[in-house]
Amino acid sequence: MKVLFTTLRRRFIGSPLRPPALNSLFNLFCPRKYEAERAWRLSSSSILGPDLPDIWKHPSSAPPTLPSHSTNQGCDDLNPTIINGKIIAEEIRTGIAAEIRQMKDATGKIPGLAVVLVGKRRDSQSYVRHKIKDCEEVGINSFLDELPEDCPQDDVVNAVSNFNKDPSVHGILVQLPLPKHMDEEKVLNTISLEKDVDGFHPLNVGNLAIRGREPLFIPCAAKACIELLLRSGVELVGKNVVVIGRSRVVGLPTSLLLQRHHATVSVVHAHSKDPDRIAREADIVISAAGVPNLVRRNWLKRGAVVIDVGTSPVEDPSSEHGYCLTGDVCYEEAFQLVSAITPVPGGVGPVTVAMLLSNTLDSAKRAFGLS
Repeated sequence: MKVLFTTLRRRFIGSPLRPPALNSLFNLFCPRKYEAERAWRLSSSSILGPDLPDIWKHPSSAPPTLPSHSTNQGCDDLNPTIINGKIIAEEIRTGIAAEIRQMKDATGKIPGLAVVLVGKRRDSQSYVRHKIKDCEEVGINSFLDELPEDCPQDDVVNAVSNFNKDPSVHGILVQLPLPKHMDEEKVLNTISLEKDVDGFHPLNVGNLAIRGREPLFIPCAAKACIELLLRSGVELVGKNVVVIGRSRVVGLPTSLLLQRHHATVSVVHAHSKDPDRIAREADIVISAAGVPNLVRRNWLKRGAVVIDVGTSPVEDPSSEHGYCLTGDVCYEEAFQLVSAITPVPGGVGPVTVAMLLSNTLDSAKRAFGLS
């Protein structure tokens, strides 16, 4: 009987065209197993969940209604600290410049950073200008490849590939966002792992997620958030931290890096229910949703520390560039009850660029055998 079952199974298990007369015999020897396999295949295809875009509702301009039990009243005794990212970034750049001078004396070489800019978004152009300026300040060679917004994706991939092959380039940055007709994932995956100073390569993110492993590079904005907190003397171990936004650029790597520091991390996104209630429980709020003034006073508890990563361009005819950068957090309301907060601009942004320079320096050290 065992031999008969084995023979039948080998013959018919994978055959889509069994003779009808054998169906009852096949089902007798293989009870429900194949129905379970079909169900497993269906469940496997959906286990990662639906791919839903994070579209936040635009916040109301009306004053927020505080819950009746809120402890956010009577905050006049607080003297909030403004976490000055410009000063911290300057300290970091000074250290980087000193190391680059030592590198040049020892090897006759200096690091190189290449930037690929597609299109003429005003905010992207502004970010790139600042990055190039900071490169010059610390002694890093900068290379800029500007492409028109309507260029084919292959042009961007080719630009990245050329920088991959250039030994004088130790870091490659593709300024995001890219035009809608391009696949950001494909373009970013073109960047060599050894030159992925933005830290977006899947291997870098995967190693960041696993304790005991060390990524080649930590994403710059996430690294900047932690740097600001640590240099401001904010304790992270055991603290309740809410990260608002889950992008691959900021939210995801920041939440992973916070777990490395043993914080208790919650992530709020556009599909979260009662995000204000969740955020109000946090000792530290890091907002990276990219929605101007999303976080109002009723999102914060008294004494919280706020890191505002949001930098949304808002039209302002009185500004030199025709727009101003506005954060996710309504600064005037938050300032009334927090213990520390980063301004926008002048908070996370300068330190993020400094972390980019730091990652580029680290890449050059590896290339020159100085690690």
